[in-house]
Amino acid sequence: MYFFVGVAGVGMSALAQFLAGKGFECSGSDRRFAGEEGAAVKKQLEEAKVKCFLQDGSGISKDLTAVVVSTAIESGNPDTEAAQKLGVPIMHRSELLAKITQENSTIAVSGTSGKSTVTGLIWHILNECKKDPSLLSGAGLSALELQGKIGNAVAGSGWLVSEADESDGTLVRYKPKIGIILNIDKDHKELDELRKLFEEFAGNVQETLIVNDVVKMAGISFGWSDSCDFRGSDYVANGTESQFKINGVDFHLPLPGKHNAENALAAVAACVSTGLFVEECAAALKTWKGIHRRSQIYKCKNDIIMVDDYAHNPAKIAASIRSCQGFAKGRVLAWFQPHGYGPTKFLKDDFIAEISKALRPCDEIWFSSIYYAGGTADRSFDSNILSEAIPNANFISNRDECLSEVAKTAKPGDVVLLMGARDPSLAEFAKKVYFSMLTPV
Repeated sequence: MYFFVGVAGVGMSALAQFLAGKGFECSGSDRRFAGEEGAAVKKQLEEAKVKCFLQDGSGISKDLTAVVVSTAIESGNPDTEAAQKLGVPIMHRSELLAKITQENSTIAVSGTSGKSTVTGLIWHILNECKKDPSLLSGAGLSALELQGKIGNAVAGSGWLVSEADESDGTLVRYKPKIGIILNIDKDHKELDELRKLFEEFAGNVQETLIVNDVVKMAGISFGWSDSCDFRGSDYVANGTESQFKINGVDFHLPLPGKHNAENALAAVAACVSTGLFVEECAAALKTWKGIHRRSQIYKCKNDIIMVDDYAHNPAKIAASIRSCQGFAKGRVLAWFQPHGYGPTKFLKDDFIAEISKALRPCDEIWFSSIYYAGGTADRSFDSNILSEAIPNANFISNRDECLSEVAKTAKPGDVVLLMGARDPSLAEFAKKVYFSMLTPV
């Protein structure tokens, strides 16, 4: 019996649904359940046989196997205090995930960008090829969301496809059969520290290590150079979709951007390592329906396209902007809400450099204030400091006012790109922007 503190969060909800699907008794609490905003995810969890409680200690009992927490759970939480009083073990989510990955044939997807997309692509290919894969993802797959599910977890009988997160250093706990390193860019930590983490993860992979050619580690390589084991070539942007070849085989991917074609390269390398053929992967990817807030496309009557994207670190933001430039008939009008005062300040110079390089003279970017999730963070640094150093950048603290200004600026042929992470209201905010400001189809 496992109890998850913060069970409505994407990482916790995935673990809870997966274990419930495997027959374990699971329950959890979340602050969001105290208000209307948590009602929908509470219903979805309960439909997945995860019992839900308010985050007040009421769900804790002495017969629990463990109370599972994430790094985000601060001391003084009512559930962890209740567990300590009853002598119930407290387990970090990464410990539980490490246990799960060792007990299943696991493909673990790591890297500072693209983990959720590649995890979803691998699961989709294996599922289309009738391999009954399991899933633990950081974002819901659109095909599963259309079934009324959260979409970030599946308890199958085949390969388990899971994300492996580096942000809190827990990456090194996982020992998968197949491990993937997509990229290593400055995010959360300095590059030297990140590389050590990924090298330790690489050493823990039990059978097959798959690495981006630019990472420069020994393993099965993917990328765009002739020396790669899985070589991409002939990339062409086809509207909001992509065409390219992998080892000479034609691929059609319903996702924009060369970075997403590169994500497909990694996914194909993993699936071929399980015994599939490249041609099977190509056929499967034609039916890809997307993933929650990863290059989600909204088309409007007035010939404006809106894109909702999870991009939040410098490399991801630059890639998202360039992706939109590939199909914009006019300008890219970007909006970004950073999260975390410390992380944003840490990456200040990188944000300024990468965004400045990515923007064309005709493009613009707007910043809203940094998302505040609570706690004792120093809030003296805000995103106006970024806007002041980037050409064609604007700052409007309130995001409703900011997006109203962006919508007023948009003209036929422009792409409005919304970016940000960690704020659970962003998906609904994007829909609000779409329906109220951009006159949808």
